[in-house]
Amino acid sequence: MHIEWLKAAIDDLILLSEIEDNEHITNLIAFHAHQAAKKSLKALLEFKAQEVPKIHKLQTLIDRTGLSREEDETLIQLLDSLYIESRYPGDMGLLPYGKPTLEDAKEFHTFARNLFEQVCDLLEIDKDALRER
Repeated sequence: MHIEWLKAAIDDLILLSEIEDNEHITNLIAFHAHQAAKKSLKALLEFKAQEVPKIHKLQTLIDRTGLSREEDETLIQLLDSLYIESRYPGDMGLLPYGKPTLEDAKEFHTFARNLFEQVCDLLEIDKDALRER
């Protein structure tokens, strides 16, 4: 099942590659970066035969996996501050200070891609093969 989490994460990453330069939808870029990171972490938890919690907080998931992402602490806090359980589409992917900048969005995408690759490396999974499914 951890493979299914990674396949779901790669869908978000493919979408991010398509939309990462669109300054009008940086909130959606942030949202999908959060989703890709969350799914990658849940894949790792499942692989380790740990409970996969129904939570969205990346820092909690990172702590449970035992990964060290200290260099990304600020990005993780920003992504965790996203209002992802919004009932209103306009609020989805907003940061406390409003819509992410294009620079923010690109950093979020890079973080999500790097985290995905780190998980694939740890699980010895060919990430390119996941894209060819």
